[in-house]
Amino acid sequence: MAPISDPVEAAPRPLTVLPEEERMFQSAVRRFAREQIGPHVHEMDEAGKFRPELIKQFFDQGLMAIEIPEEYGGQAGSFFQSVIAVEELAAVDPSAAVIVDVQNTLVINAVMRWASREQKGRFLPQLADGTVGAYALSEAGSGSDAFSLAARATRDGDSWTLNGRKLWITNGAEAGLFLVFANVNPEAGHRGITCFLVERGFDGFQVGKKENKLGIRASSTCELILDNCRVPAGNVMGEPGKGYKVAIETLNEGRIGIGAQMVGLARGALDHALAYSRQRKQFGQPISSFQGVQFDLAEMATQVEAARLMVYNAARLRDLGLPFVTEAAMAKYFASQVAERVASQAVEIFGGAGFTKEYPVEKLYRDAKIGRIYEGTSNMQRMTIAKQMLAR
Repeated sequence: MAPISDPVEAAPRPLTVLPEEERMFQSAVRRFAREQIGPHVHEMDEAGKFRPELIKQFFDQGLMAIEIPEEYGGQAGSFFQSVIAVEELAAVDPSAAVIVDVQNTLVINAVMRWASREQKGRFLPQLADGTVGAYALSEAGSGSDAFSLAARATRDGDSWTLNGRKLWITNGAEAGLFLVFANVNPEAGHRGITCFLVERGFDGFQVGKKENKLGIRASSTCELILDNCRVPAGNVMGEPGKGYKVAIETLNEGRIGIGAQMVGLARGALDHALAYSRQRKQFGQPISSFQGVQFDLAEMATQVEAARLMVYNAARLRDLGLPFVTEAAMAKYFASQVAERVASQAVEIFGGAGFTKEYPVEKLYRDAKIGRIYEGTSNMQRMTIAKQMLAR
C-alpha cells in the first residue's frame, strides 16, 4: 500500500469529551488498533481472512469480554465501553470492529440477560477466555422478515434435534459457540422460536461456505448447516418459545454497535482524507488550501460528529436503563448513511489514487455499504422510528 502519513498523527483534533476512565480506555484501544491491526489490514482484506493471532490479542486485551463480570473472567465494563472499542477498531479496520461487536453487543449481551445461572457459569468464562461467539438468526428466506424461520427443532428425550440452514453468520469461521434460533412449534408462528446454545463440536452441526464479499472481507460470514444436530435440553437459552424476545431485545442493542462501527469507519476515512489533502499538491500548493476541498472536509467532519453523538446518546440511554429503541434505530440509520457518504467523498479527495487498492479509502468505501444492510436494513430502521413516534 502506498505510504501516507499516519492519519491520526497528521490530523489531530479533539473528539467528543469523555470522562477520564473512558478516555483512557479509548486511547488504549486506539493505540492497539493502530499498532497491532493497522499493519495487516490490506493483507487481510486481500486474503479475505482475519489473522488468528489478532483475535487472540483481542482476548488478551479484554476486548472480547468487556461487559462480562469479573467473577466470570471479564472486564466488568459498560456497554458504552463496548461502543467505544468498536468505534476505535473500525477507524482502522471495520472487519476487526465487527468481530468484537458481535461478541459483545449480541452474544455476550444475550447470554448475560437470558442464560440461566448454570449456563452463565459454563459459557461466560469461555467467551472471556478464547471462545468466539456467533449469532445465528438469518436464513435464506428470513432476512428483514427475521421470524419466518425455516429451521426446526424437535424434542427428543433429554435433547433437541435441530434441522435447517443459517446464512450470513458473522464470526462463523472462528466461533466456538453459536446462538442458533429455530422454531419448536411452527403452528405458533414467532411464538415457537427458541434460542439454542450450540457448541461447535455438536453432532450434526457444520460450518459451511464462507461468503466472498464486497467489503469487511476479513470478517468471516458463513453458512451454518444443522443436519439432525443434537442439542442438550440444558442448552436452551430462556424458555422454549421465547426466542423472538431474545432476538428483538438483543438486536436493538446490536444496532448501536453497528452505528459505532460506521462512525469509526467514517472517522477513519476522514482522517485519511485530511492527511492526504495536506500532502497532495496541485498548482503548486496542497489541495487542502483550496476552498472546495476545505468545504468537503468541513461537511464530512460535521456529519461524523453528529453520528457519533447519536450513537453515544443511544449507548448512554441503554446503560442508564432508559428507553433507547428509537435512538438506537436513528443512530444506526444515520451513521450508516454518514459512513457511505464520507467514505465516498474521501475517495474523491484522493482522486484517481483513491480508486485504487493502493490507498486505504477504497477499502473503507467498500466496507461502508454493509452498514445499511445488516442488523436491520435502513428501511427497517425507518419503520421502527416511525412506529415508535406514532405510538407516543
